[in-house]
Amino acid sequence: MKKLGFIYDESLNISEKTTPEYYECVKDLLESEEVQSLATFPQHDFIDRLRHVVSVSYISYCLCKERSLDYRTAARAGLLHDLYYYDWHENDWSHRPHGYRHPGFAVKNAAELCGGELDKLTFNIIKRHMWPLTVIPPKYKESYIVCFADKYCARKEYQACKEQKRTKK
Repeated sequence: MKKLGFIYDESLNISEKTTPEYYECVKDLLESEEVQSLATFPQHDFIDRLRHVVSVSYISYCLCKERSLDYRTAARAGLLHDLYYYDWHENDWSHRPHGYRHPGFAVKNAAELCGGELDKLTFNIIKRHMWPLTVIPPKYKESYIVCFADKYCARKEYQACKEQKRTKK
């Protein structure tokens, strides 16, 4: 298995040519207006939300595939886990408490994008990705993997932002 840091670095250059099997799993979602619009929202400092969800999705795909889990659903749900259309950094009460509420917004938006109800696994991955901040834990192995990948990517993104700020001084 590739090291996690290498997989994260790969996630920054996803394309149909570089990762064809992964890309085939998520192509319809990744090319949708809704998912592409995530590039207009900041996630972690200078990292936009689209870049974040692609990294979470790709890491989840790789980890689930290695473990013979449902890597396609993990990749797709990883791409949708932060599908909400506002900047959570803004001082707007409707965004608070963001950490607890945005999984519900993402579930609703993902269901609309996917044409109806989500299957149980996709629903659980998106709804429970903020655990342990949210009290109810994930139900499936794939859900834990996406939850872990989300935390890992957030940490890497904050580190990159910190490093960029340090080198600008």
